Amino acid sequence: MKKSLKILAVIPARKGSKGIPGKNMTKILGKPLIYFTIKNAKKSKYITSIIVSTDCKKIAKISKKMGAEVPFLRPDKLATDKTQTFPVIKHAIKQIEKIKYFKFDYIILLQPTCPLRSFKDIDVSLKRLILSNSNSITSIVDVGANHPLRMKIIKKNKLKNYIKQDFENMKPRQELSKVYIRNGAIYAFKRNVIFKEKALVSKNNLPYLMPKERSVNIDTQEDLILAKYYLKKNVS
Repeated sequence: MKKSLKILAVIPARKGSKGIPGKNMTKILGKPLIYFTIKNAKKSKYITSIIVSTDCKKIAKISKKMGAEVPFLRPDKLATDKTQTFPVIKHAIKQIEKIKYFKFDYIILLQPTCPLRSFKDIDVSLKRLILSNSNSITSIVDVGANHPLRMKIIKKNKLKNYIKQDFENMKPRQELSKVYIRNGAIYAFKRNVIFKEKALVSKNNLPYLMPKERSVNIDTQEDLILAKYYLKKNVS
């Protein structure tokens, strides 16, 4: 791998959150949630710059203290409940490149709501992407028992199969085809994916499979409890 590659980690962390107020500053094992993502990004041997995109001065202060860059505050229009991640990342890239006077080769989006992602996950996925002919890599986890062939909808007060089947699928999970879902931990991509494909995930995309115990994406209080449990077992 080229040592001259410029790889930017963007950690989006706005102050608002409906599910858990002040989620990114919520304490886990005495540390704010964002701590775990910054810590592992700093351990990466491939990431060359780490920035936090936030609209919150308190999050900015914590992030800077940990060694991440916060060269700007995110505008309010990009920090609402309805704001999608894509424009936030695009804004962050454009802003930091104006400041540094160069363009990055690769970007990795690290959401602080995935505190169990390790620095090894970061480096293995980045290395796999850079050495491949793909444009992006996305972390996934096996859906396990929540298989789409078992999913239901309620239609006209009747329980129906979500995926059309002529029978009630009662096959054991082990006999069903493997199905995965994005776990939110890692989105890494070439810079051009943002500006040419206008996406975070390229059509030419690699999978990075992660185990369930490192795939908790905190959205509810129940997720927070589960993350605390796994972090207690694996904290380093």
